[in-house]
Amino acid sequence: MKQESIQIPVRNRVLADYWSPNTAIHTFFEYEYSDGSFKKRAAYLEQQMKDQTELTTIIRQFMEPLGISDKINEHLKQLEQGALVVVGGQQAGVLTGPLYSVNKAISVIALAKEQSAKLQRPVVPIFWIAGEDHDLEEINHTYTISGTSVRKRAYGERSKRKTMASSTALNQEAMTQFMNTVVKDFGETAYTEGIRKHLRDALRESDTFTDFFARLMNHLFKHEGLLMIDAADTKFRQYESQNFTHIIRNNEEIAQAVTVQEQAFDKAGYGTPIFSTSEAANLFYVKDGERHLLERRHDQFVNLAANIKLSREALLEIAEIHPEQLSNNVITRPLMQEMTLPVLAFVGGPGELAYWATLKEAFSVLGLQMPIFAPRLHITLITRQVEQLLKEYDLSVEDVWDGKAMQLKEQFMAAVQDEEANRQIQTMQQLISEKFEELEAHLESQQIPLDKIIMKNKENHLKQFNYLQQKIEQTVLTKHEATIRKFMILQNELYPNDSFQERSYNPYQFMNEFGPSLIAEMLEKPYDIGNHHYLLFL
Repeated sequence: MKQESIQIPVRNRVLADYWSPNTAIHTFFEYEYSDGSFKKRAAYLEQQMKDQTELTTIIRQFMEPLGISDKINEHLKQLEQGALVVVGGQQAGVLTGPLYSVNKAISVIALAKEQSAKLQRPVVPIFWIAGEDHDLEEINHTYTISGTSVRKRAYGERSKRKTMASSTALNQEAMTQFMNTVVKDFGETAYTEGIRKHLRDALRESDTFTDFFARLMNHLFKHEGLLMIDAADTKFRQYESQNFTHIIRNNEEIAQAVTVQEQAFDKAGYGTPIFSTSEAANLFYVKDGERHLLERRHDQFVNLAANIKLSREALLEIAEIHPEQLSNNVITRPLMQEMTLPVLAFVGGPGELAYWATLKEAFSVLGLQMPIFAPRLHITLITRQVEQLLKEYDLSVEDVWDGKAMQLKEQFMAAVQDEEANRQIQTMQQLISEKFEELEAHLESQQIPLDKIIMKNKENHLKQFNYLQQKIEQTVLTKHEATIRKFMILQNELYPNDSFQERSYNPYQFMNEFGPSLIAEMLEKPYDIGNHHYLLFL
């Protein structure tokens, strides 16, 4: 596996400015991304350190059913003894979700290793599974390449209820059917049956979306010692009880701080990533298994659509006795993360960077300090076939991202069309039109009113000519299908849905071609968090 690092224009202004010195974005963060910041943050955490035994026990209990490797056990012991953490997270997507979930995990692991060496103290990687999220439509699908098309393949079961990923039962038959369709799209290789068996075995031991996600991620990253925690884990929720109380007691101040900060963020030209309001409670209440967003109205926490009305005292009692009935949103999740983990750095994507920029003062309201934000790695996997096609057409990966593969396809299709056939059809169309005009003029002179019939007859003939022209074009294109397919392979593998590969495909598509050691070999490469994009040639 060969690795290259390339510089590409960053189209996301928030991310571009984050990597640029002396831009307005830096006023919205506690730290700039630098070695000095990591040392300063580590020193701050040293002063805030508290006993991590209970936290470690909760993580261990969550991971035991998944299988604890020697490296995981080592990291658990280090965490218990006061190690700092690099944390990143994602929703519990099927088949691990898009590749950027894997890229986040690699980012977390790489950064933890780097800082452990630089700070000369244990720093362990943690993946925060957002199992509390209820938008199942975001996690129930993946994309595959089927023929020359990019296909969306979705798990067939649907639920109208807002149940969390960690409490939504999987239909084993429907998920098996979904996986069979996806793997069939991959095509048969020497590795296909092994992938099929691995997925079936993991599914058989999984009850929910989160179970399935965690088993697959643990299989991929256990030898690197990636720790995982489910945000919706009942024991973890109980551990967070006093933190929920802290959030509830300071609820108005948190909402006001975020609203003011977001207004300043918008004024600086970065937009409104959260659309925050001063009435937002920024907490969900779980009622009858469903998750409902609360807001404050007249000293009550309410969701009128779900007929939920809770006084502050009632909500505080829930936080103390039944914290599993509470859940965080995008604003309170980073705050809760800071209150439960010794976070050296948080790894996130461009979207997360934007909404974290609105949170600095919310951290201050709770007497917390915003950790270092580390933008995740961007990685594109390049198969041997794609590498050969890039050489054949003298294209770079950046060229494909810029649409040049599609331009070459259109130019080729135009060049191979049978222009003589098209010219002759156009001549015949013109001749027929002229003859119809002569007939229409003759009938009109004879006062025979058949103009509507003539028009209909003319339209039918022209439709037949159009049909004939289309069939000729299709036949010509079929004759050159192999070449057209090459252009589509480049586009579909490197820029599916007009976006980076990591936003569409899951890792098993590439493991089907490269083999089960793909992730392990990716992890062997050196990575540096920064303003660049990694290319890995399989």
